[in-house]
Amino acid sequence: MARPTNKTALLEAAQTSFDKLWQTIDGMEPQVLSTPFDFSDQPNKKEAHWQRDRNLRDVLTHLYEWHQLLINWIERNQAGECAPFLPPPYNWKTYGEMNLVFWQQHQATPLDAAIELLTVSHAKALAHIETFSDQALFTKQYFDWTGSTTLGSYCVSALSSHYEWAIKKLRAHNKACAKRLSTC
Repeated sequence: MARPTNKTALLEAAQTSFDKLWQTIDGMEPQVLSTPFDFSDQPNKKEAHWQRDRNLRDVLTHLYEWHQLLINWIERNQAGECAPFLPPPYNWKTYGEMNLVFWQQHQATPLDAAIELLTVSHAKALAHIETFSDQALFTKQYFDWTGSTTLGSYCVSALSSHYEWAIKKLRAHNKACAKRLSTC
């Protein structure tokens, strides 16, 4: 899928990837969904998230928290507060630590609550996008608070690109489970 360059494409990409995420989840066997993630036998999966997320709830709450980053960032800056995308003390070199904090905060969140949180935050993020013009979303430095990039780029990262990340992770889990079950 091409990276969106206008509001319509941005909204379509977000919704299409969100729907694809749920189709992926709905297509997984209940036994696979309830099996803890284990990528320890896959040395190519080196990024921290392969060890951090242990189940579907962890993936969904991660997506929810990144929606919250986007939503809060937009709301605070539109209200006149000069707020960075990542909350202090985090930056783009240390955001992995922030992701771990998010993970820790949601260990008691039930799966049904994670589903509700994500569904509501997805709709809220799309509603925010609807309020902006193509120019506001895709002109570099249109807002001083977006730095050298575009608001649309942040939206893609927090929505459709993040959904594709989650789909990839869930498919890898599904494949790993199938492989383990076939050797039993």
